Amino acid sequence: MGATSTFHGLEVAQRALATQQSALHTTSHNISNANTEGYSRQRVNFEQSSAFPAPGRNRPEIAGQLGTGVEPGQIQRVRDQFLDFQYRAENNQAGQYEAKADALGRMEEIMNEPSDSGLAKTMDQFWQSIQDVATNPEDGGARRVMVQRGEAMAETFQYIDGKLKDVQGELQNQMNTGADQVNNLLTQIQDLNSQIERVEPNGDLPNDLYDKRDLAVDQLSEYVNVEVDYEDTGGNSQANAQGTATITLLNEDGSQVTDSNGDPVELLTSQEHNGEDGQNEINELSFTFGGTDPNDNSVSIDDAIVSQVSVGDTDIEAQNFESSGSLKGMMESNGYYTGNTDADGEPVYSGDYVDMIDSMDQLAYSFTTEFNAQHRQGYGLNQNNNGQNFFTELNDVEGAAANIGVAGAIQDNEDLIAASSEPNEAGNGDNALALSDVRNEAMGDDQTIKSFYEAQIGDLGVKAQEANRMAENTGSLRESVDQNRESVSGVSLDEEMSNMIQYQHAYNAAARSMTVVDETLDRIINQMGIVGR
Repeated sequence: MGATSTFHGLEVAQRALATQQSALHTTSHNISNANTEGYSRQRVNFEQSSAFPAPGRNRPEIAGQLGTGVEPGQIQRVRDQFLDFQYRAENNQAGQYEAKADALGRMEEIMNEPSDSGLAKTMDQFWQSIQDVATNPEDGGARRVMVQRGEAMAETFQYIDGKLKDVQGELQNQMNTGADQVNNLLTQIQDLNSQIERVEPNGDLPNDLYDKRDLAVDQLSEYVNVEVDYEDTGGNSQANAQGTATITLLNEDGSQVTDSNGDPVELLTSQEHNGEDGQNEINELSFTFGGTDPNDNSVSIDDAIVSQVSVGDTDIEAQNFESSGSLKGMMESNGYYTGNTDADGEPVYSGDYVDMIDSMDQLAYSFTTEFNAQHRQGYGLNQNNNGQNFFTELNDVEGAAANIGVAGAIQDNEDLIAASSEPNEAGNGDNALALSDVRNEAMGDDQTIKSFYEAQIGDLGVKAQEANRMAENTGSLRESVDQNRESVSGVSLDEEMSNMIQYQHAYNAAARSMTVVDETLDRIINQMGIVGR
């Protein structure tokens, strides 16, 4: 009758020691990275080693198969790809609305309404100063105050215009910085792909490299909407090896962004489009500001306006760039070319800041034009000629807010203020009353100068409130998904300490088992068969 090896017990105990030790090492790795961003907890999958004896004609005749112990299988990271997908979708939406909320919040700070220093207040003070001149046309002090109030109002227009354009410049820098960050993340993912491609064919799972790559994709999803696919690295890769990642640009609705040939636009190429060295190639993302309409070179686009977005060799017209994320939020806030022109052949732009700048120009132009027209009809103090402008004449709507100002002649001599409706009537203030009514003049769409500005501020408030609400909602959803993901992939120190005690006890028991076998062998070798010596 056959028997098992004398050293069978030693081998079983040795396997137990090695397996429990690998589990302890993995637990220590988890504890060490409990606060590492993007880390997913790992576990050792214990597997029974093959029983003895194996089926065969020469198998020893024993009562049955004996277990040969345990061996470590894969060291697997605990990760739920569905939660990753959810997180990236919410992170993408949150990035877009947070960018818009930030930009609109800065606009609200610039407009500063309602307040004692906003444009509405300075305009009210100017209207009041006109009333004072109408009441006391011969009062030089009242006339001087009217000039000062006019200068203060003009300076407020100029200040608002300058600050809005400053923020536009900052948004351009943020977009360029964001595009650089996207390209840096793509470079990181490409480098991690290369390292993973060298490890997987050997049958290993580079779990830490997977975590770093997933973290980079998480960060990328804040800027643009992306789809991640994986390609097999070949060789002896395990069945659950992820492979190399390819990244495709998506629209807000989840459809793929395509080029002029209808092919998907890839940020990180698939094997089909890899370079000569076999590596994934990066198609860098960049913004173009200004230039000319690619379909009509006669249309010049303002240098502050986004005209197109490029991904590698693919150029996407700004109005067709629909990939959600913080870059799109910043672009929509700054302003982009719509691809259309108005009746005069001028380019039409869209965006929160470009719209507000345009509205301020319209307000400044309409106000000064109407006010000057009424002022030219009146007469200065003890004067018999009219035709004097109160404000510097503006020839174009564009740039009106930046160029508004009180006419130099009025600044030098307040007696030229045309308060009178008749020549040489010092006490006549009828034209001043008419000037104060300019605020009620229609600007178009049945809006007065006053109501037009109030509508712009009201619209800004609604936009900012909506952006803040959506940023808060999407941020909450992102946090909720992240918490769910952490409950699956995160490291719980309490759980790891419990596992450590469990593996430690198993290790100690295996060591005791080896000691027992050793003592048994010692009995057989050194203490048996010595009778009669």
